[in-house]
Amino acid sequence: MRPATAQPGGPSPEGAPPGGRRAAAVWGIGVSVYFVAVIFRTSLGVAGLDAADRFDVGASALSTFSILQLLVYAGMQIPVGLLVDRLGTKKVLAIGTVLFTAGQLGFAFSPSYGTALASRALLGCGDAMTFISVLRLGTRWFPARRGPLIAQLAGLAGMAGNLVSTLVLARLLHGVGWTAAFAGSAGAGAVVLVLLLLFLKDHPEGHEPAPLPHQGAAYVRRQIATSWREPGTRLGLWVHFTTQFPAMVFLLLWGMPFLVEAQGLSRATAGELLTLVVLSNMVVGLVYGQVVARHHEARLPLALGTVGATAVVWATTLVWPGATAPMWLLVVLCAVLGACGPASMLGFDFARPANPPERQGTASGITNMGGFVASMTTLFAVGVLLDASGDDYSIAFSVVFVLQALGVSQILRLRKRAARRERERLVASRVETVHVPA
Repeated sequence: MRPATAQPGGPSPEGAPPGGRRAAAVWGIGVSVYFVAVIFRTSLGVAGLDAADRFDVGASALSTFSILQLLVYAGMQIPVGLLVDRLGTKKVLAIGTVLFTAGQLGFAFSPSYGTALASRALLGCGDAMTFISVLRLGTRWFPARRGPLIAQLAGLAGMAGNLVSTLVLARLLHGVGWTAAFAGSAGAGAVVLVLLLLFLKDHPEGHEPAPLPHQGAAYVRRQIATSWREPGTRLGLWVHFTTQFPAMVFLLLWGMPFLVEAQGLSRATAGELLTLVVLSNMVVGLVYGQVVARHHEARLPLALGTVGATAVVWATTLVWPGATAPMWLLVVLCAVLGACGPASMLGFDFARPANPPERQGTASGITNMGGFVASMTTLFAVGVLLDASGDDYSIAFSVVFVLQALGVSQILRLRKRAARRERERLVASRVETVHVPA
């Protein structure tokens, strides 16, 4: 006789999802929805200068596009987490796909700044429903030990969407024009909607979650409160907050203007550097996923190391003597920014073991708010500071260090409590392990 070994934060193996090819196929459909959502989300990053000309707006008004989109996204995270826990992945993903596709279409045909803003808000609402749903899909179809790698692979798919936006949509935009590029890309939303309606399932057969009785507002309050009380959930939020936003702000809006207007690069060269951020993200994501899957204790050193490296390289770039930074430094900056996305995924690796399966959606929603609140704040601050300083990017991007300092202080405050609580849950799960025949 031997005991089955429980994985940290997950069920015992005899109750674990099976994984395998079918799991990969179903999960792949969910990931394809997230992939398309990220293409739509980041499409403004390659169209920022065109949008400023099209709608005749300045830096602050231009940043409002992304701020509103992220405001809606961040505000939807907890409601979406609750919806995923209540309704399941398929229904939430279907609603999200309809919304972000409608938003992309609306943006294509918007005749004014106001209607374009409304379209980006609709897109943000649909986008908000994708990533948490994909994380939940992974926990339902794969064993818990695969959690860190599955989360990083989901992030990798998102960065692949960013790559498509940078390489393909940018060329379409300057080849066929604004309306045709954005309207044509919306067709991808219709394709993934059909796929998920036909083939996606919330969970494998025999692994149906226990039905949750409808409890109205009391259920909502309890889900949020119990998730928030876990130090691991709060630590996950602050890890996500501190690591994600430098790259998000760079890719979503301000990278192209910074490289073209402040560094004097051509749009083609700037686009190549933005592509480097995405490629670096994809490579680092694979490395981080493998490292954390094998060495769970590496989560915090990786997160803090990424924050430190980002701060050092950004500071060096902004204070470099002379009118512009050398190309080698900009390459290093973009390569380091590529680590921010994978580091933000580590936040979910703190929240996941802190919460039981029935709270995974809510806990993931709380965690996912962190980086998007930080990104929204930074997008707004950079736009305001650019207008106030006469387009001085060194002053505008200094806000990055303020938010990093805030996030690191909270991570250091919570890390010991979260680690202690995680150890207690792991010991409890081992005590309750059911013995099975060898």
